[in-house]
Amino acid sequence: MPGVSALPELNVRTYVNYGGKPGVFFFSLDAGSRLAVWGARSAYKLPYFFADFELEESGGGMQYRCSRRGSTARFRSQYRPTKPVELRAPGTVAHWLTERYCLYTVAGKNVYRAEIHHVAWPLQDAAAEIHENTMAATARIDLPQVAPLLHFSKRIDVIVWPLKKA
Repeated sequence: MPGVSALPELNVRTYVNYGGKPGVFFFSLDAGSRLAVWGARSAYKLPYFFADFELEESGGGMQYRCSRRGSTARFRSQYRPTKPVELRAPGTVAHWLTERYCLYTVAGKNVYRAEIHHVAWPLQDAAAEIHENTMAATARIDLPQVAPLLHFSKRIDVIVWPLKKA
């Protein structure tokens, strides 16, 4: 949709399997559009939040800042791709992480699923310097003190079907 489909976003998520179908579950999603936040909360029961973003291209990479409105949730980093685009083969961790074709959410005592379609992610290995990250802590998640696995993709178009009870 014009005005809401191309916008900055940051999410905290995990990978789940419900009823034998792998997907993603979001603890939080921050977006730079009030309309997108309202629409996703209303139509998909997702934990979206309105946030301020600053994105700036710099030296072949990006300066990326996200500040959730009315919260201490923040993320600041510099990142850049380090290798050429590569489609990841089945059986690799990158393929497992990115080739998910549904999302799950919970409302009340019900689990809901929305089917997703996208082409295979055109991934590049990446490097980052993360200066601040309180996003997971705001969702009461303690991140491990290990180096993150990073990938970069310039863009991917995604189609999401309506939410249905799983």
